[in-house]
Amino acid sequence: MSELHEKLDLDRLNSVYTELDIYERVERLYQDFDSEEIMLTSSFAATSAFLLKVFSDVNKDQIIYFIDTGYHFPETLIYKEYLTKLYDLKVFNIKADESEHKKTLDAKMWEKNPNKCCEINKVNPLDSIKVNFKIWVSGLMRWQSDYRNSLNFFEQRDNITKFYPLLDIDFIGRDQFIKDHHLPFHPLKSKGYSSVGCQQCTVPGDDRTGRWNNSPKTECGLHL
Repeated sequence: MSELHEKLDLDRLNSVYTELDIYERVERLYQDFDSEEIMLTSSFAATSAFLLKVFSDVNKDQIIYFIDTGYHFPETLIYKEYLTKLYDLKVFNIKADESEHKKTLDAKMWEKNPNKCCEINKVNPLDSIKVNFKIWVSGLMRWQSDYRNSLNFFEQRDNITKFYPLLDIDFIGRDQFIKDHHLPFHPLKSKGYSSVGCQQCTVPGDDRTGRWNNSPKTECGLHL
């Protein structure tokens, strides 16, 4: 196993980071790992400004990877551009091969096989770059779903370690942080969208109830 993908002492990491606040966790991350080992992803969804603001304050040079599924709401792309300029972010877009994406479009795959659609447009593009990193940072929070409620701050996923610095923040704390720091909400949040994904698969709803409406599916597959 390469040094990049060596197994980490997750028990020790979880014990240490549990006692830290959000800013301390991100600052400690750059003490424990080289910046080149860290991959940060953002969907620029409902309240992505929270995590992006923290990382922008701690490390302006951190690259943020955005998965361009080809099915985002126009409001999401506007929000992405706004936050990028507001925090002077370094955002890098990744996307599926054009011919593969076209297959999902022609077949309206989000209706017939949403798991496959997510695999092609989200999972596979990210898999192509994950091999270059040791730590994958994501803004998941426990209150968002039963699955996310089972997570620890650090989780091993195949050959990469996931890190969720916001994991223990509840939705009240999240919204309060955004208000206290005068951060912009996603434009669709005021229209009842608590969680924002692809346009074809998202309707207004509390928490993640509006995602893949009328379907047992609750995750795109990126975090499983």
